[in-house]
Amino acid sequence: MLIFVVKRLAQLPLVMLALTLLIVGLLQFLSPEERAQAYVTSEAQTRNLEVIIREHGLDQPFLVQYGHWMADALHGDLGFSRASNRPVTETIRERLPATIELALVSAIPIIGVGVWLGMLAALHRNDLLDRSLRLLAIVGFSLPTFVMGILLLVVFYGALGWFPGNGNLSVVQQLNLTDPAYHRYSGLILVDSLVNGRPAMFLDALHHLALPALTLIITSGAVILKVMRAQVLETLRADHVRTARAKGLAAQVVNARHVRRNALLPIVTFAGFTVIGLLGGVLFTETIFGYPGIGEWGGQAALRFDVPGVIGFALLNAVIVVVVSTVSDLLYGVVDPRVRVGS
Repeated sequence: MLIFVVKRLAQLPLVMLALTLLIVGLLQFLSPEERAQAYVTSEAQTRNLEVIIREHGLDQPFLVQYGHWMADALHGDLGFSRASNRPVTETIRERLPATIELALVSAIPIIGVGVWLGMLAALHRNDLLDRSLRLLAIVGFSLPTFVMGILLLVVFYGALGWFPGNGNLSVVQQLNLTDPAYHRYSGLILVDSLVNGRPAMFLDALHHLALPALTLIITSGAVILKVMRAQVLETLRADHVRTARAKGLAAQVVNARHVRRNALLPIVTFAGFTVIGLLGGVLFTETIFGYPGIGEWGGQAALRFDVPGVIGFALLNAVIVVVVSTVSDLLYGVVDPRVRVGS
């Protein structure tokens, strides 16, 4: 297993190399003046594009330009992001904890509730419960994330006023982040607020997370529900399940040992894709709710032609894809011991 993990992680540099070559290569279709706009941070610099072109070697051959960029990247310098008005590495370091927090709060219900409801729907096939859950899944699966987010904002923020509409903390609680007595241990507000003994801050952060998390739970959980239901129905028709029932085993034992475990294998894959999407920053959700995570920054970087920001966002996603895919493959061996990792 250790050899498998090392091999998979060894692919990461190759993936990042290919990704950066592709992005930087595509930029060569733009003129040096157009590419120089990505480095403009003030009105004064707009009048000195030729200076920027010379400083960054934008008039040099592609491999020379890529070599300069790679040399800076290896020293931890991914450039300056106009979208955040801060260096790219600093922006990632500041915004990634917010996205991780949203991902953790959302992923557990998405996977747990989706698996449970999918199993429940399959075991009550074609009755009222199954039809209700299928209708819920169709609605959640059909509505785009941004539509679901807007609907939740209209109802729970606009009409009822139960939840805030943007950010991850209220203005009052944001002042606590600058308090010298407040220490950032993990960057996760839910964790750090409890460690610092500030329950009001914890509840405020949870209050702000509710609508973005609910949006992701409804839309992504619907996929898990549908897949789990289909897999359970297929497993129920398998010979080994019929044999177990013929031996007189209780329905609960058959469902737990023979049905659920075998149906979970495809869920591991879908769960991996879900976590990748969440950690990569769900662009629409974070943008709609003004949530200060990686996705919101990535969207702004693309709209503002923030080349360093786009490349930094893409590299972060490459790391997440490789790491989560590796963990997902390892989980196959946990769910089904017959699967040998790396074989």
